[in-house]
Amino acid sequence: MKHLLPSPWLSLGLFGGWLLLTRSFSLGQVLLGLVVAVVMPLLMAPLRPRPGPLRRWGVLLRLILRVGRDVLRSAVQVAFGVWRGQRRPPRGAFVAVPLDLHDMHGLAALAMITAVIPGTVWSELAPDRSALLIHVFDLDDEATFIAHFKSDYEQPLKEIFE
Repeated sequence: MKHLLPSPWLSLGLFGGWLLLTRSFSLGQVLLGLVVAVVMPLLMAPLRPRPGPLRRWGVLLRLILRVGRDVLRSAVQVAFGVWRGQRRPPRGAFVAVPLDLHDMHGLAALAMITAVIPGTVWSELAPDRSALLIHVFDLDDEATFIAHFKSDYEQPLKEIFE
């Protein structure tokens, strides 16, 4: 069965999406949706990376809660930074964060975390994955930011994926 449907959830999503987009439940559309739902995952299977090893589920839960907290906190900080921009403009800067995390799944998770936290933008990953360049909206102290980033995001991801 795994050879016919390598990604059953993807197939289900494609089938449901097909029917929603066509807005028709005719026999022809249902059959065409089934063909798309079976064939597309088979064609995309070589492109998908192998699933990463998830360890330490408790650490993962704490990381999710921490990211949620930081999203809210950063959104407020960015809003105030924009509001008071006339009096004290934000001190945007690029920060090079040295990385100890090298797992591709962990780096992908780190990219998503960096993208959702307001005020930070993932800019560039060194070719050897040794450093990450991040743009920070309002930077007070580079060393403090790097220490916070590594302890709050990189270290838990290392525990989860490596």
